[in-house]
Amino acid sequence: MGALAHLKVLDLSRVLAGPWASQLLADLGAEVIKIERPGSGDDTRHWGPPWLPDGTGAPTSDAAYFLCANRNKRSLTVDMTKPAGQAILRELAADADVVLENFKVGGLLPYGLDYASLAALNPKLVYCSITGFGQDGPYAPRAGYDFLIQGMGGLMSITGRADGEEGAGPQKVGVALTDILTGLYACSAVLAALAHRDRDGFRSGDGQHIDLALLDVQIACLANQAANYLVSGQSPQRLGNAHPNIVPYEDFPTADGRMILAIGNDGQFARFAALAGHAEWACDARYADNAARVQHRDSLLPLLRQVTATKTTSEWIALLEAAAVPCGPINEIGAVFADPQVRHRGLRVDLPHAAGGSAPTVANPIRFSQTPVDYRFAPPTLGQDSEAILRALGRSGEEIARLRREGVV
Repeated sequence: MGALAHLKVLDLSRVLAGPWASQLLADLGAEVIKIERPGSGDDTRHWGPPWLPDGTGAPTSDAAYFLCANRNKRSLTVDMTKPAGQAILRELAADADVVLENFKVGGLLPYGLDYASLAALNPKLVYCSITGFGQDGPYAPRAGYDFLIQGMGGLMSITGRADGEEGAGPQKVGVALTDILTGLYACSAVLAALAHRDRDGFRSGDGQHIDLALLDVQIACLANQAANYLVSGQSPQRLGNAHPNIVPYEDFPTADGRMILAIGNDGQFARFAALAGHAEWACDARYADNAARVQHRDSLLPLLRQVTATKTTSEWIALLEAAAVPCGPINEIGAVFADPQVRHRGLRVDLPHAAGGSAPTVANPIRFSQTPVDYRFAPPTLGQDSEAILRALGRSGEEIARLRREGVV
């Protein structure tokens, strides 16, 4: 039994931010019913190649992208534009603890599936709305996409090579990071709202509406870079792989590639300098402490690069790890999953899939001592659980057949 096995979640979201949140809730034990459009389903089912192979190795109609955020869920197809479909969703919401949705502001109001309508049926409902820009403000009606928000929210302005370097220019992060972070914030917000609803001595037991915007999340996650601007009044600039506040903290050339040095304090720098054959660097007033190294990075970094290029990546890592100097390789993703630590921690999980064969997924990183994550089932095929869910609602086989004929499910 997972930590959240007592919870029921109605997931009206699609693509990544909402499904990431609902997958995390599902991994922690919640029952999650994923609502999808009949015939097409979640957009990410079609964001391929690559496609999940079936038991014979032939490609299915489900893209790998869909697999990353839809484990441990049940799929029910419902056309919410039809009154009979709306009735099914309201019936599910009346018995749910949580509703997740990422429609445009006001998009569910015509169907009676907005917060006010569902809260009238179920006052204990925690209803989380994920949008690009929030429920109010001049941008509220706009659609929001991760790439767009990375640009508007400042992340791309600090990602990429510095002006004047070859290949300079703003860059997005290699995964839809704003969506992922929004999903994590959504999960935290939902759990906080449930704790508030259910805590001992709380009188009303009411749920609440959560208004979560991708732009807000992106700006909140600028972290030290936002703080640097707020304190100094100067917008941080792109530094490639360098760190604005720590030196040396970036990638360096080696005899056979590149490695990362992540030196976080002066003791680590002194040990590195000694191993590099230049113990005098740690005594040089320009480099003795981090503040001085940040100020004089332009003279220090070329010296470091000359030294690091004299040994291979593996030679440096062996030498520096023995001296407790943080360092590491820059792995391709294939090398990540072949890494002995990653294999030991079991970060690849293969789950039997309804189409035959198995669906590979990345393990949940949370490790509980009492309520471990339970990988109950693979991401579902479209409408895989429709009949079972409808029968649990009291629909007969004849009624379900009629709903299918009418295109409701």
